[in-house]
Amino acid sequence: MAVTLADIKKLRDITGAGMMDVKKALEEANGDFEIAKDLLRKRGQAIAAKRSDREASEGCVLAKAENGFGAIVAVKCETDFVAKNADFVALVKLILDVAMDRKPADLEALRNEVLDGRTLADWVTERSGVTGEKMELSDYVFLAAPKVDAYNHMGNKLATIVAAADPDADQETVHGISMQVAAMAPIALDADHVAEEVKNHELQVAIDKTKQDEINKAVENAIRKAGINPAHVDSDDHIESNMAKGWITPEQAQQAREIKVAAAAEAEANLEKQAKKIEMIAQGRLQKFLKESTLVEQIYVMSDSKETVKDILKKKNVVISDFRRVTLNVE
Repeated sequence: MAVTLADIKKLRDITGAGMMDVKKALEEANGDFEIAKDLLRKRGQAIAAKRSDREASEGCVLAKAENGFGAIVAVKCETDFVAKNADFVALVKLILDVAMDRKPADLEALRNEVLDGRTLADWVTERSGVTGEKMELSDYVFLAAPKVDAYNHMGNKLATIVAAADPDADQETVHGISMQVAAMAPIALDADHVAEEVKNHELQVAIDKTKQDEINKAVENAIRKAGINPAHVDSDDHIESNMAKGWITPEQAQQAREIKVAAAAEAEANLEKQAKKIEMIAQGRLQKFLKESTLVEQIYVMSDSKETVKDILKKKNVVISDFRRVTLNVE
């Protein structure tokens, strides 16, 4: 049976597959559309299976918000070339529209949503068959609130949604917060919303860093007291390099090495006596981390006067209740 251009166009519109792929499938199926669709689907599955061990680090992230509901979806692929392809972006938009319409409970539920007889996971697999790249519907997050705003960053690699407690909250302010979340990547709304395990981890990191700083300070003071410039002996490479330049003698190099070992051991032994001081410094570092990492305490990126987000929200009488952020960028 001869395959017509109209048949090819019709099947291409249905599946989104390439013209030559559609033509070949129709010819093999002797013009039967259902068999041809099945052939295209199987080819997509075969390509997806073949490339399952490949890394899909590129892709498209899109967000949308309307009527008190906002969602972000991300579909990954292997190359930026495919990520920018109009048909690939259109697929991500289609998936986002389904998410907005049906509001599935989680990512797996979204993957299993059926559209035109195929799951969204199948749609992604079929697109993988068209491009020859591994693809994955990788992210889906959503918020439901009296007011939800969405922000899509240029390049389709980063998107945010922000929830406000009042449906009449100032739109410009809420959208500004969406951009804040995109730019500054807060980990939580405020300190109370940071998980205890995160706080405990950051406190331990701060304690360890403070202890090491105290040891380094003691070593540096001991080296300086011996009449040696600490910057000339701060690493073995520097010691060798500075001896070659004549900036330190071999005797000074050996003395510095011995001082570093002895002073570090002595300082480490004395750390228990400085427990209160170390705890105080570490707590200060934790508070600095929380201030920089929580939304309301951050400096508002669109403020010329270095106001915090909390200041802006209070001034505009806006209450932000939650946010979500999805990015494919390496940060």
